[in-house]
Amino acid sequence: MLDGLYEKVLQQYLKDEMRVMNAHLPRKQKSLADLLCEEYPHVVCSDDSVHLFKRKELHYLAELITPDEQNDLLLPILIELQSNGDETTVISHHKVTEKVISAILEMPLTHRQERVILYKPQIALLRNKLKTTIQYVFSPGTSLNNKINLSSFPELFSS
Repeated sequence: MLDGLYEKVLQQYLKDEMRVMNAHLPRKQKSLADLLCEEYPHVVCSDDSVHLFKRKELHYLAELITPDEQNDLLLPILIELQSNGDETTVISHHKVTEKVISAILEMPLTHRQERVILYKPQIALLRNKLKTTIQYVFSPGTSLNNKINLSSFPELFSS
C-alpha cells in the first residue's frame, strides 16, 4: 500500500518537474514549408516565449529534402534526453526526420518506435549544424525500475 502511494507521489512530482524543465518546448511544431513562408519564422513555446529559427538553417534543411517532404518535416526537431543517459533519441513521427538527420550525419540510423537512436558525438555534430531547429526534451527515461517513460506524461507537450 505504501509503495503504491510513494510511486504515485513520485510520479506526480516528476510530472511537475518535467513540465517546468520542458517549458521551452513549442506548443505546436510547424512544418518546414510553413516556416519558410513566414517573415519571421518562429513557434510559440509553452511558457509563452517565442522561439525564432535562423532562415539559413531552414534553407539548409530544405536543400536536403523534396518540397513534399518539407510539409512533413516538423520543427523544431525534438531530441529526447533521458535520465539514464545511455541513449538519446529524436522523436520522429515521419520518416523525413530520419532522412534529414541521416543526411546531416552522413550515416544510416537506427529507427524504432517513432524514435531515431543517437549517441552523444552525433548530437554534437547535429547541434553544430542546427542550432535553432533542434530543441531538447527532458524525460525521466526508464531509470526508475522501468516504470516511468515519456508516454506517461502526455502533458509535457501541452500547455
